[in-house]
Amino acid sequence: MGTLDNRVAIVSGSGRGIGREIALKLASEGARVVVNDLDEIPAKDTVADIQAAGGDAVACVGSVTEEGFATRFTDSAIEAFGGLDIIVNNAGYTWDTVIQKMTDEQWDAILDVHLRAPFQILRAAQPYIRSNPTEYHRKVVNISSASGVFGSAGQANYASAKAGLIGLTKTLAKEWGRYKVNVNAVAFGWILTRMTEAVVGQGDAFVDIDGRKIKVGVSEQFAASAAATIPVGRPGTPQEAAAAVYMLCTKDADYVSGQCLNVNGGKA
Repeated sequence: MGTLDNRVAIVSGSGRGIGREIALKLASEGARVVVNDLDEIPAKDTVADIQAAGGDAVACVGSVTEEGFATRFTDSAIEAFGGLDIIVNNAGYTWDTVIQKMTDEQWDAILDVHLRAPFQILRAAQPYIRSNPTEYHRKVVNISSASGVFGSAGQANYASAKAGLIGLTKTLAKEWGRYKVNVNAVAFGWILTRMTEAVVGQGDAFVDIDGRKIKVGVSEQFAASAAATIPVGRPGTPQEAAAAVYMLCTKDADYVSGQCLNVNGGKA
């Protein structure tokens, strides 16, 4: 028996990194999961891994910023599994520069993926949640960041979006409490993913996101100095990040709502 048996979860951006580990963790505890990624192959790989472990999952491929995606995403859970109980808004990326060099395109792109898309997904889910009450508590976990809590030089767009997501979290906790929905956020510090891993030597690493060439990774020097500022002495793993999200999805968190859990190894 899993702690999330008979629950249905949607996890955006779950083909890779933290999102993948969240999907795997929820599925390992019995949840049936709708996996989303911008690209088909990683989404289907995560689905296959869940199924190979005895779990149940389907893929909903596409960008969370696409018109109509939010309804397609929430409908995927209802059509495939007959319900919707857990929503994890995780999809995103960074596109950094100092404010005087930041373009409107950079600002809009990051606000769209990190704030507008979660808003649209939650709005799309509301009619089903309102019309289908449950005896148990449903869960929403929005993935914020230490940048949204403390600020981060060179990330005016990302920090603003992640701070806004905390505001959305606190507001929906008040609006959806009457539906027996707990709405919380987690603010991750440095978690090792393809976006934050140290780049060896002087070369740069890039990924293609919506046709944009986005630089990823940090220098070896930055990685070493940043790790020294974390009280536990190291960055976190995607599995540790997923565990924090899972914790907020359990019955033990039924009286926790409107909170932002900092998951950063003790760094203040």
